Amino acid sequence: MPNTRTSLSIALALLLAAGTAAAQQDISKVNGSVLAQAGQQYGDVSTVNGSVTVETGASVEDAETVNGSIRTGDDINADSLSTVNGSIRVGERATLRGGVETVNGSIFVDRASTVGGGVSTVNGAIGLVGVQVGGGIETVSGDVTVGVGSRVAGGLKVNKPNSNWFPVRVGGNRKPRIIIGPQAVVDGELVFEREVTLYVHETARIGKVTGATAIPFSGARAPTE
Repeated sequence: MPNTRTSLSIALALLLAAGTAAAQQDISKVNGSVLAQAGQQYGDVSTVNGSVTVETGASVEDAETVNGSIRTGDDINADSLSTVNGSIRVGERATLRGGVETVNGSIFVDRASTVGGGVSTVNGAIGLVGVQVGGGIETVSGDVTVGVGSRVAGGLKVNKPNSNWFPVRVGGNRKPRIIIGPQAVVDGELVFEREVTLYVHETARIGKVTGATAIPFSGARAPTE
């Protein structure tokens, strides 16, 4: 006859596993916004036409949309965040195991967050404040601010617009503005395939620069043009 205590332990383990599986269900839509509720666990969350919101303390795998923004609260966990036409804004103390990517839209990642992969846009600004990035930063026409206390491994690259971006329209002839702020670190090469304005704070540390000349600054903010 089976031991009662052992049977109860197995039953409880199965119930807990079932509860976790249910909590980590995928959410997928074509039209409409997607919400990952605060403190809950999910699998992939995605939509085609709509925004994605990951509330404070929620955990997801990949969060994706095509036409829409992605917004997260503080203390979230995710594998990756990506959209095509929309911006991405990440709260404080986020843990992202992969990258953050958009084509037409800005990216902002707030204090004490960690991005395991890279951060990239084609058209849109990138802003980091006190963030650790395990991969590089890449853009074509967006401004980039590696803000105070941020650390980027893998370097920084501004690509030259070319036919490979078709049918993506890359914005104008305006020079991207690249700022490496106070106490910021960019490990790896900074490569600029198009003309940019590069400001580097006197307390920042960067790798080799190719294609631009760094302009040093000492205040809290880079000079305005």
